[in-house]
Amino acid sequence: MLFNSPEFLFGFLPIVLFGFFLLNRSSRRWAILWLALASIFFYGWWDWRFLGVLLASMAGNFAAGRALGRGQGGRPFLACAVAGNLAVLGGFKYAGFAVANWNLASGMALPLPGVVLPIGISFFTFQQIAYLVDAFRGEAREYDFAQYCLFVTFFPQLIAGPIVHHKEMLPQFARKARRRFRASDLAVGGTIFALGLFKKVILADSLALYASPVFQAARTGGALTLAEAWTGALSYTLQIYFDFSGYSDMAIGGARLFGIRLPVNFASPYKAASMVDFWRRWHMTLSRFLRDYLYLPLGGNRLGTTRRYLNLLLVMILGGLWHGANWTFVAWGLLHGLYLCLNHAWRAGKRILGWKRRGGPVARAIAWMTTFLAVVVAWVLFRAETMGEALAMLRAMTGFDGLSLPASLVGRLGQLEPWLVAHGLSFTGLFPNVRGFWPAAPLAVALGLLIALGLPNTQELMRRYRPTLEPAGKARIAWRATPAWGTVTAVVAVVALLGLSRVSEFLYFQF
Repeated sequence: MLFNSPEFLFGFLPIVLFGFFLLNRSSRRWAILWLALASIFFYGWWDWRFLGVLLASMAGNFAAGRALGRGQGGRPFLACAVAGNLAVLGGFKYAGFAVANWNLASGMALPLPGVVLPIGISFFTFQQIAYLVDAFRGEAREYDFAQYCLFVTFFPQLIAGPIVHHKEMLPQFARKARRRFRASDLAVGGTIFALGLFKKVILADSLALYASPVFQAARTGGALTLAEAWTGALSYTLQIYFDFSGYSDMAIGGARLFGIRLPVNFASPYKAASMVDFWRRWHMTLSRFLRDYLYLPLGGNRLGTTRRYLNLLLVMILGGLWHGANWTFVAWGLLHGLYLCLNHAWRAGKRILGWKRRGGPVARAIAWMTTFLAVVVAWVLFRAETMGEALAMLRAMTGFDGLSLPASLVGRLGQLEPWLVAHGLSFTGLFPNVRGFWPAAPLAVALGLLIALGLPNTQELMRRYRPTLEPAGKARIAWRATPAWGTVTAVVAVVALLGLSRVSEFLYFQF
């Protein structure tokens, strides 16, 4: 069941919300149980056969967490419990990848396992591993099984995050306050949800129309022009931005309808002027998990510079592999690991040279542009289905396939056209009229960049009402519970609903 589907918007969500507040007035425990059962139903809607995997995972981890919290088993038991979670994840997600690569390396022809990936398994597995580690450290108190089930399955963040900590969620589920329905939660949560739905349906899905055919052409051997390759790469860069930002908004807004705050997961990452800052803004709860449960246990930056860089590379490679069983994800993670190493080396070099002053506007603009272009190049690897497809895109983007402009520009450049031809540019292209590719695609990219870079993010816009667990930054525009803002919210919601001509999955549902 997708957040952007009629079944969810007009059936599941209203029924669950009404039942929760009806039960919550008399019994918090029954309200929690209702929400947990509804979340399990939400998960089972995709494929009821995977309910056994989810329920077994919860039961096993709950029992292991209780034992670890009571000091039973110690570190060996924790290692076994974590290994069990990773074995289940690996069996479903990486078995086919491992067999295919073994066949390629050995020349054998072992049959590929026909395993279907349970949706959301990467997210609920990481979430429960964090719980086990915290229980071992004595940082997790005991909760009843219904509360734990809701912690794992809470439907706004079950499928694609945020990856939450028990200490963030379980106390909110356990508290007895807020037994009554609050109009402010409905207004704030509904507004955030509407903004997320608009980002997904109107922005992300529209940009997909220009990204998908370009990557498809690269995969099938089409000769892309420089302009087409960059337009496709930038379209996907903005598609995944609005897709994931939209999902994060809908998760946060959907949780707030029930009076629950989730951690912020997305904070204008394309405004970052360094790769370190980018990873403090993109998929923030995954970055937090990788830092707290992988990078720091490996030694972090405490064991010297060389070890620090090796840790960064390993963590980012594993982070890339977490996204999917494909060498393109490994390459994406490795590239981001190299980016982070270079970023830290640059900062260290500045300290050695005594460069303490911040650069001026020109230096900051160069830093932002360098960061953004590095992110765009990495997204090509992330989006491509094969390394050959990624390399074909990158070749076209760097001009190695020839410097050519779209054929649709012939006759539109005046005296500039013969000058360009004389200097080696040609006018070809695969997309002269595909879905109005020119000039619609560049205009869509320009609009997307304007929104991503020029407007406040949702948390900043809603900061007066503390939409997430963390405080939001300041912005010139701030939403208020006024008739004017209510009208704007209603228009955004109606436009998004009218755009539901087709229901498309969120990109992070694939991971």
